[in-house]
Amino acid sequence: MVGRYQEYQVIGRRLPDEKDASPKLYRMRIFAPNDVVAKSRFWYYLRKLRKIKKAHGELVSINQIHEKKPEKVKNFGIWLRYDSRSGTHNMYKEFRELSRADAVESLYQDMAARHRARFRSIQILRVTELEKTSDVRRANIKQLLDPQLRFPLPHRAVKSRSLFVAKRPSTFY
Repeated sequence: MVGRYQEYQVIGRRLPDEKDASPKLYRMRIFAPNDVVAKSRFWYYLRKLRKIKKAHGELVSINQIHEKKPEKVKNFGIWLRYDSRSGTHNMYKEFRELSRADAVESLYQDMAARHRARFRSIQILRVTELEKTSDVRRANIKQLLDPQLRFPLPHRAVKSRSLFVAKRPSTFY
């Protein structure tokens, strides 16, 4: 199943002119629903960071980045900045997902639920995969790292073929 957000690598630069024939390239990894939104977010961030507008710049390339191991469950740490009703806040969150794009999707859902933050007010600073279990900080992710983790299935009733049975069902195993 494809998630709502994909990861894109967007590379762009200022337009070449007589003063600077080969301008510096800027590369960003952007999470967006499609490449149109990814390009728009690229110019939004570049305008804020480097004073380069879309009218005075060009895109060199845009590529979608795919997960190397999409079947493996991984832990992700995400640094972000978001604008709330009272001000701008920095934050670090951890998620356990199959891919970076799924972790970012969970982040947007979590921020919308807990902080009423919209997509436009969230800026993702960095997404890293936490390879070592010692890198995990949050308790809700730490509790899932136990190798002897088990999920008991209490009060299971066995389905019988007939409608009327002579004895009560045993739900204790």
